[in-house]
Amino acid sequence: MDELLPYPLLAIVGQPELKTALILGLINPGVGGVLLSGPYGVGKTTAVRALRDIMPMVEREGEAPGAEPRRERMRLVELPLNARLEDVVGGINERVALEQNTLLLEPGILALAHGNMLYVDEVNLLDPAVVDAILDAAAQGRTFVRRGAMTRLYPSRFVLIGSMNPEEGALRPQILDRFGLRVWVAPLDDPRQRLEVYRRAQAFRSDPGALRAAYAAQTAALAEEVETARAILPHVSVPPALEELALALVQALQVPSHRAEIALLEGARARAAADFRNLVSVEDIRRVAPLALRQRHSAQLDEHARRSAEERAAVEAALDALAIPAAAEPPRARRSTVRLIEHDGS
Repeated sequence: MDELLPYPLLAIVGQPELKTALILGLINPGVGGVLLSGPYGVGKTTAVRALRDIMPMVEREGEAPGAEPRRERMRLVELPLNARLEDVVGGINERVALEQNTLLLEPGILALAHGNMLYVDEVNLLDPAVVDAILDAAAQGRTFVRRGAMTRLYPSRFVLIGSMNPEEGALRPQILDRFGLRVWVAPLDDPRQRLEVYRRAQAFRSDPGALRAAYAAQTAALAEEVETARAILPHVSVPPALEELALALVQALQVPSHRAEIALLEGARARAAADFRNLVSVEDIRRVAPLALRQRHSAQLDEHARRSAEERAAVEAALDALAIPAAAEPPRARRSTVRLIEHDGS
């Protein structure tokens, strides 16, 4: 499909979770990005590239020191699968080094992604060093480049979108946990929908402009809604009762990562903003929960936690069996921080 003319997002047949998750991630970077899993040929990359039509305007710093900020449209930055670590974090400009015998540090893809959307296709096949660099940038919001005595610090805050085919291998737990919303992009079951996929794909190949024109009004309306939702988002709050409901849901599912509730509540805020509301509803929680809470269990981690709890219980039992008394509390003017920590939550 034409790279200059993306396939319209709203022309994608079915896949409501796919479209919803991408829009919520675009509205609220606080959800922590989106991971798309599924076999080849189900529209993962097509959907991500379609977001270029609805990218919001963002404020960027002036190019020169003291220059006025400028507003530009958010961009989609794609990370090539064969990218080297130097391409990702930045490094020495080899052409300038050879031609001018001068060392010049240049920003990498992570710096170019600042304020934009970073798309990593086949994220599970990335070089581990590249994955670590993405994790560092996602956690710290900046990229540090050192080449000998030369150092540079680049801002690097972006919306992270990843896609993968599970048949080619699992994703490292460290980066899997970074994705707030997770979508299983399944092949369509309905023969009529599959036929419609073919017809629209054929129409797009024959005349991309005509198919885009057919969805132009809907796409423009969606772009405006995304822009409006981003403006509403700072004013959207979660009622305390729904905060408690969300936490109860996370605990009922025994999800270990605290990012689960962050993704759930931030996704709910994004959905409320997309619906032009400043208060999260129960329906927001219900709709976002499957996206935020799936794929958050690890059999290995569950087993490790079980063994750790058993070992702690064994230590406590040994202490009791030997009748080792608790240490007497010494006189003190105030309770120390370590004492407060020890009794936190008790």
